[in-house]
Amino acid sequence: MTNKTKKRIAIFGSTGSIGTQALDVIAANPELFSAEVLTAMTNDALLIKQALAFQPAIVVIGDEKKYPIVKEALSGTDTQVYCGEKALQEVASMDVYDMMLAAIVGYAGLKPTLMAIEAGKAIALANKETLVVAGDIIIRKAMEFRVPIIPVDSEHSAIFQCLVGEGRNKIEKIILTASGGPFLGRKPNFLMNVKREHALQHPNWSMGAKITIDSATLMNKGLEVIEARWLFNLKPEQIQVVIHPQSIIHSMVQFEDGSIKAQMGLPDMKLPIQYAMAFPQRIPNTFPRYNFKQPNTLQFDEPDLKTFRNLALALEAMKQGGNMPCILNAANEIAVYAFLKNRIGFLDMTDVVEKTMQNVAHIAEPTLEDYFETDGEARTFADSLIQMY
Repeated sequence: MTNKTKKRIAIFGSTGSIGTQALDVIAANPELFSAEVLTAMTNDALLIKQALAFQPAIVVIGDEKKYPIVKEALSGTDTQVYCGEKALQEVASMDVYDMMLAAIVGYAGLKPTLMAIEAGKAIALANKETLVVAGDIIIRKAMEFRVPIIPVDSEHSAIFQCLVGEGRNKIEKIILTASGGPFLGRKPNFLMNVKREHALQHPNWSMGAKITIDSATLMNKGLEVIEARWLFNLKPEQIQVVIHPQSIIHSMVQFEDGSIKAQMGLPDMKLPIQYAMAFPQRIPNTFPRYNFKQPNTLQFDEPDLKTFRNLALALEAMKQGGNMPCILNAANEIAVYAFLKNRIGFLDMTDVVEKTMQNVAHIAEPTLEDYFETDGEARTFADSLIQMY
């Protein structure tokens, strides 16, 4: 690629785990990529450091109180500084980039991603909640504006890679692998006493706090199942979850002839990030390679849905459809936040999600406005439950 074809990347959520690793990929391939937009919600110090290193056209700090600090720090550069939630959406619509890396955690990533799609931008999707909350609308919009959505989640990237070149071949089912998290094999009497610091120790992946807790409760896999349904146009019964503690096989596709394709590699998020940003090309890197001698055994098992009921709740939400995954996601975000603040116990998170799903009205065919209202209502209800603990 020459400079003229350098891909301009907008990283929405540049200070999180995915965002910082994406900047590592850009730094390693300056002839292929440039970082044109960087956004953060509250981490002004890291955002400033990133902006000084990468010289983007625009930065956005979500927390308006931190705007003067960022503005002052970047006053000697050509970088424009914006702040607030509205600015995130406005910048997503601007014609200063080619591809959005959607890495804002949670529901907050939905509106900017929608704006980027409507502006005709390619999406490298690391924010699974966007499709969990409003998958039908997002996919419809992407088709309407002819925008590619390339998944960054390691599991969805694996499926996407397995499907390249398969075009018209029918998928019988997909098999999403899950490490099982730090509490694999544990029973409820152990999980009752789990503290935040235990739950934040994931055996294979280095991730942000929210996704690490979701991995410990298996909610992360539940959200991924719902995301996969929309990304790959599947029926709920075409998606299977398998526990694979080594995290070497990232996911598999079984075709209608019974043949299974798997994508393998060491657990390193930089690989799916790089793949999405460079697609359709694969570019060389110096990441560690998998050695078949170590681990020389790959295990597979059924998930324990009785103990890790979050996965069962997510499967139920997917079956019910409509706004139920939106309710599930909103309640889970509130529950995880409360757990991280030591306000509720590990198993209480599942109870909060379940009760919220039972009490917020189900809408079979929601509009975008319905999704926004459902999200607010579910959060308020979940919060009211947490006040009782």
